[in-house]
This record gives sequence, C-alpha cells and structure tokens, in this order.
Amino acid sequence: MKFGISLQSILPLRSEPSHKSEMVSQVLFGELFRVLQQSATWIKVQLSYDNYEGWIDLKQVLLIDETEFIRLFNSETPVSFDLVQLLSNDSKKTILPVILGSSLPGLAEQHFRVRDQVFSFEGQTSGNSHFESVLTPQERMSAKQKIIDDAMLYLNAPYLWGGRSPFGIDCSGFVQMVYKLHRVKLLRDASQQAKSGEALNFVSEAEPGDLAFFDDEDGTITHVGMMMDKHRIIHASGNVRIDSIDHQGIYSLEEKKYTHKLRVIKRII
Repeated sequence: MKFGISLQSILPLRSEPSHKSEMVSQVLFGELFRVLQQSATWIKVQLSYDNYEGWIDLKQVLLIDETEFIRLFNSETPVSFDLVQLLSNDSKKTILPVILGSSLPGLAEQHFRVRDQVFSFEGQTSGNSHFESVLTPQERMSAKQKIIDDAMLYLNAPYLWGGRSPFGIDCSGFVQMVYKLHRVKLLRDASQQAKSGEALNFVSEAEPGDLAFFDDEDGTITHVGMMMDKHRIIHASGNVRIDSIDHQGIYSLEEKKYTHKLRVIKRII
C-alpha cells in the first residue's frame, strides 16, 4: 500500500477523478492518507484523520513510504491555531500559508521534517486535549466553554459544501474542525457524527459544545450545529452564524421562521 501527505494549504477531495467533480471535503496541510487506488493522474485516498475517502490530483501530494507514514502518524501532531500563518520550507527556501486547524506532524522546537524536507513554524499551536485527564465538574465546564470560544474563530466564515477552512466551511466540517482544535476526533459528515455521543432528553439539558442534529422530511440527518447554551446554537448555514434554538429546532430571527427541525442533541465529551 502507498501513503501520502498534503504539503499544500488546502486540497480539494473529490467524489470522482476529475476537477469538474463534486468536492466532498478538503485536505489541510499536514494531513496523512492511505492510497486506495491510482490512475495516471489521480489517486483515491482514505484520510487517516477520519477515514473519509475521495480523489486527489496526484500532482498535488507528496507520496511517502510506510516507514515515514508510521513515523508521522505516531508523532506528536499539534494543529495551527492562527487564522493564517506562514510556514517556511527551509529545504526548498519557500514559504506557504497554513490555515487554522492544519496539522504539524512531529513539530518540536518550531521545526518538523517530512521525508527529506525540513519546515519551520513560529505560529500558535493547539497542543494536548483539554479532556484527556480527569476533570472536576467546574474544570469540565470551563473546558467546554473554551470549545465555544474557539468556535467563534470561524464566525461569519462563508458556507462551502465540503469546506473545512475559515474561508469556506460546511456544517459538519465546522464542528469537526472546532473539535480538532481540542484534539477530539469527529467523523466528517453530520450523519456519521450523529452516531457518536450520548443523547440528551431535553434541550434544557444542553451544555456548551454539545452537538445538535437536524433531519429532513424523510428523517435523514442533514445538518449539525454546536450548542452555545440552552437557547443558542452556532452553525454553518449560509455562513457560520448564531441563531436561537428550542425543542422544535433552529429559529432564524432574520427570516422569522424555523429553518431546521431538531432530531437529537448529543453530548460528545
């Protein structure tokens, strides 16, 4: 099996091996993948972070051997905590912008290596999860509030189907990336994310960082957002925005109507 890594700021992950094909997700700098299939110009990959599959233009990635993949996969991997930060490729004497939530595998003393390339990074990073150790109830609530504080970094980001960046993001990409900043892994799509966590009985039980899921007329989960408190939700719909929520769903003050029908609220952490 072949392996690879993205050394570009953002790569589109497509449903088919064509630049005209639907973008189903994005691969950020430093994210690893396994190669499932290869043509002359495209590779079908499975992302290591969430096992999501899709096609990437072969020219846009760096292929690595299994030994290097395992080294990077098992290394400490902080994520970039700046909206945009420049990263230097010291080997090639070039610079590259990396965005919020990008992975920095093996970063130590502001440097890391991928195969024969050495990079230096002087920006802010998000290190260990706030939820790895045993917390008191007060510490836990403080940590969950920090999730909401970090979600605000994406506020007003435009909606983009398949997007995972502050410059374009979809609903499930938004909650996945906010949790990634806290080193908590979520799957990619809302329907997948809804299978995790503990269901709450009432909206009044919601805490900051809990995820609310919404379905369509057929009962299919099509939307997800993050509870800010018992009455407000932050979610990506048109843009990343804050709306009211109750037991029926999301109510838009701008549109003066309910826009999403609540299915369930899940506690992930």
